[in-house]
Amino acid sequence: MARVILKNADEMELMRQSGKLLASVFDYLDPLVKAGVSTMQINNWVERYIVDHLNARPASKGQYGYEYVLNTSVNHVVCHGIPSEAQTLKSGDIVNVDITLEKNGFIADSSKMYMVGVVHPNAKRLVEQTYLAMWQGINVVKPGATLGDVGYAIQSFAAKQGYTVVQEYCGHGIGRNMHEEPNVLHVGQRGQGLVLREGMTFTIEPMINQGKAKVKVKKDGWTVVTSDKKLSAQWEHTIAVTATGYEVLTLRENERISSPA
Repeated sequence: MARVILKNADEMELMRQSGKLLASVFDYLDPLVKAGVSTMQINNWVERYIVDHLNARPASKGQYGYEYVLNTSVNHVVCHGIPSEAQTLKSGDIVNVDITLEKNGFIADSSKMYMVGVVHPNAKRLVEQTYLAMWQGINVVKPGATLGDVGYAIQSFAAKQGYTVVQEYCGHGIGRNMHEEPNVLHVGQRGQGLVLREGMTFTIEPMINQGKAKVKVKKDGWTVVTSDKKLSAQWEHTIAVTATGYEVLTLRENERISSPA
């Protein structure tokens, strides 16, 4: 098993700084994501903001040969949607924007759902409950808890809402590299898996489906969609395990920590 990298106080502060910068990217983006905007416009705006305004690096660009700075996953796209000039957002769409940022050698990773114009109540409910599902997982993070506790909290909450959890894609350790150990599954059993320790940093990023959990990858080799074409939603934060619990390194302006249901 690969080694989980624990961050010391200095490294954690650099992680914190990257996370704060990434949170500011979403604050910048909030008024711009609306009907009539192409997903490539979103990509280009974010790239300019990260590079020119924050003097940071969009960490996704060039990673694994990927050409863009973010993913835009619309409606039944689960994750890894590719920005396109041809794809224009319209009222009723839900879209996940997934962004990474590197500053001073450390990477932060976060994603947010946007509801464009007037969306169907069922789509709105999926977006809102997926956000709460992510927080169910976050809220159990503390030294001595396990990754199975995190996965169980997310999976059991989603099931109660009538949804399924995608299992092929998961959260991950993060730091100097975008993907480090451990893998953070969004399903699991209480008390099972890696025991959490102070200094761990990882993402929690559940993908929750309206219909079946089954997904497939499109011919472009990136875009993951639901097999039944029903809607999917995802939220993501980068989390640090602290001495007494957790810290959300990518918490956005005016975003409240969601307490357990």
